[in-house]
Amino acid sequence: MIEIKVPVLPESISEATVVLWHKKPGDSIEMDEVLVEIETDKVVLEVPAEESGVLTEIIANEGETVTEKQLLGTLEDKPEESASRAPNKEQPVAPAKTISEQPKAQQAPKKVPQIGNRTEERVPMSRLRKTIANRLHSATQNTAMLTTFNEVDMSSIIAMRNSYKEVFESKYGVKLGFMSFFVMAAVEALKKFPAVNAYIDGDDIIYHAYCDVSVAVSSDRGLVVPVLRDAHKMAMHDIENGIIDFANRAQSGDLTVEEMSGGTFTISNGGVFGSLLSTPILNSPQSAILGMHKTQQRAVVVDGEIVIRPMMYLALSYDHRIVDGKEAVQFLIAIKDALEDPTRLLLKI
Repeated sequence: MIEIKVPVLPESISEATVVLWHKKPGDSIEMDEVLVEIETDKVVLEVPAEESGVLTEIIANEGETVTEKQLLGTLEDKPEESASRAPNKEQPVAPAKTISEQPKAQQAPKKVPQIGNRTEERVPMSRLRKTIANRLHSATQNTAMLTTFNEVDMSSIIAMRNSYKEVFESKYGVKLGFMSFFVMAAVEALKKFPAVNAYIDGDDIIYHAYCDVSVAVSSDRGLVVPVLRDAHKMAMHDIENGIIDFANRAQSGDLTVEEMSGGTFTISNGGVFGSLLSTPILNSPQSAILGMHKTQQRAVVVDGEIVIRPMMYLALSYDHRIVDGKEAVQFLIAIKDALEDPTRLLLKI
């Protein structure tokens, strides 16, 4: 009999939730095949089979809370000659049919009949969703959060991207997106306004001599914020590669706790979902977050004339306890100026 146990959990995490069993008792299992997924506060871990065999029992059902090294189920080794044969469906290896049905019954949404055909569903929040909810609530309750707005004319960036996107992709093997411009503009602004790159710890202010930019990435399991370490040292193709890698691994659940920890400043792009304007919530303990939005053709006045330009609203939410209103406004203007004249990014001015 082979025991299936919860793997070693990431540092500072003491428990997890059983999310999904990929197999049921009686199923034939191959070595390294994923048996079950468990979810911590930040990541989903896959538990593979250490040996080939037959799943005999599920001990920790879907939805249950488990701890490190706790027994999840059991696997029975089988003779080599029978391992190549699928188990007889009419005579399962492990007569545990009620056990395999139980997890589904526990996780199924509870429908409560109402008047006529109206129903309600009660579905437990995932551990990741609960963590996100608690962090967002904490940020609004424990900071003096304020948001300032501005807008940026995207004409110059769009023109530069159209001119160099093919040669950029040919040389670096990655597409030239808009996010790298925003990361670089934010880094230069953070250098000029160090309070925006700092945070409060008790009665002290912690200033960072580096820029670790958290990038909000949407996944099926919720919003995650992996960190571009030392973004102040990164070239545009490094930033684009990093963001694409984060986005892909966020969908597959392969981001690690370490990759989502820390960060001195956050950028969130609600524009990819069509948001025209929003007030982003701080990513505690950081003191500021930049919100990007949808680029939209609008009528604006340039040199006394009304013209049509691709415009984007920018939002900067900040902790007023550490960042003064004047600093916040000037910080956002510095980003706007860098984006409207990308040459500034190359000259570092």
